[in-house]
Amino acid sequence: MGARFPVRRRAVLFFQIAFWIALIFAVTMALLPKPPEVMGDVGDKYQHMLAFSCLTVLASIGYSGAPPLRIAERLSFVGALIEVLQSIPALQRDCQIMDWVADTGAILATLAVVTLARRWYAKG
Repeated sequence: MGARFPVRRRAVLFFQIAFWIALIFAVTMALLPKPPEVMGDVGDKYQHMLAFSCLTVLASIGYSGAPPLRIAERLSFVGALIEVLQSIPALQRDCQIMDWVADTGAILATLAVVTLARRWYAKG
């Protein structure tokens, strides 16, 4: 029996699904009043940077046709939206602009690495 989708299409679909699962997980964890400690005793900014770096890699692979700046814009908006939602008193969370800065910095740094890797791979 042949594959329903070509291997490349299945891989892209895998990364798209992984992206959406990771995004839902990140937003849920960010909006829980008392989220469980997932990574031990690491700083809040490191958690933000790791989460948004992972989201950026997944989005870059799953949506490889999208311009990198569009991916950056959309993910940075998600980071900003999370911070705005964290200002809702019922959530008992803190809205911190530096969290959004960490998110955006991680997104841009990760996109730079992805772009360099794509160029290197294309030459190869």
